[in-house]
Amino acid sequence: MLCREPVYLFTHQLIMNCEDKQYMKMALKLAKRGLGSVEPNPTVGCVIVKNNTIIGKGYHKKFGGPHAEINALADCKANKKSPKGATMYATLEPCCHKGKTGPCTDAIIKAGLKKVIIAAGDPSKHANGKGVRKLRKAGIETEVGLCQKQAQLLNPAFEKFARTGKCWVTLKWAQSKDGKLAYKSKKQQWISCQKSRKDVHKLRRQAQAILVGINTVLADDPLLTPRPARGKTLTRIVLDNRLRIPLDCRLLQTTDEQPVIIFTTKAALLKKPRKKEKITAAGAKILTYPAKQKSRLKFVVSRLSKLGIAHLLVEGGAKVLASFIEENLADEFCVYIAPKSLGQNGSSDIFKAFDIESDTSLFYKETKRFGTDIRVRAFTKPV
Repeated sequence: MLCREPVYLFTHQLIMNCEDKQYMKMALKLAKRGLGSVEPNPTVGCVIVKNNTIIGKGYHKKFGGPHAEINALADCKANKKSPKGATMYATLEPCCHKGKTGPCTDAIIKAGLKKVIIAAGDPSKHANGKGVRKLRKAGIETEVGLCQKQAQLLNPAFEKFARTGKCWVTLKWAQSKDGKLAYKSKKQQWISCQKSRKDVHKLRRQAQAILVGINTVLADDPLLTPRPARGKTLTRIVLDNRLRIPLDCRLLQTTDEQPVIIFTTKAALLKKPRKKEKITAAGAKILTYPAKQKSRLKFVVSRLSKLGIAHLLVEGGAKVLASFIEENLADEFCVYIAPKSLGQNGSSDIFKAFDIESDTSLFYKETKRFGTDIRVRAFTKPV
């Protein structure tokens, strides 16, 4: 998925030194602070350097707020340092259009920067090299490609949606080390530890929608919200082919807080017209599968993409997760592995042929410890 626009070809004649990479890595680290607050916009970091000294830095803090470059320039002002003649390190191509904020390129030109080094180009239709061209036209030396892969890995959902119009699908689950997804007894609820569950809420804040099957709703009556929400709107999706969702479930009781979409069949609606009316009266939206659709899941992903969902988080249960895997609809796996074997006390053992830790077909695998658990994240295809 590397951008092929000529404007993004890095000038290899310019030899980047260790300091350049160091500053860009600082910008990448800053960008990570915006994860969970800026989506569906990309998370971006920026560092401004003059005479080998950092005079300003910033990152995109929240959706609709000032971009990283603007915050970095403001930091220069707060530090009483002039950015004129300085070098800017930005993890993404500065915008040149007016959206919720003004064009960053205009602010960069006005500030009198001498050079801008960019990690990755912005593949969006309103950008796609326009920002780079505008900076170069203004006489600012501009290079793209330093730490490009690291920058793209920060925003895989944004990258895919900008290029294809299709949402990024993350499958998330928790399992024991012997591959069980749940306890047989309902008295024992959690497989993962508290630190893992806290991380799940961070993952939810990065998505625009979260999807489960009706069996999860019937068994757990979940809210499917990020906690704390921090102003995040997360569309809750339920696959409910027979329209079995309880009218008193917490999802339908909280549609005024977070939207709910139910995918079902036309046959179910014809069979339960009164329930349909009560569900819609509760504030939920009902969508039906086309009669001749070969893959219902592909239709769901396509429909959500058209609704502007750039990142879909699928949390299960086991049947839904297995279906996404079988139909090759997953872009990413996020698995929390607890150091326990459930044996006969466990259920939902659907991944006998799937071992994320040893699967060599996956890309960009990352392992991180959360308390007693290990979280493994991996992509199914290169970014």
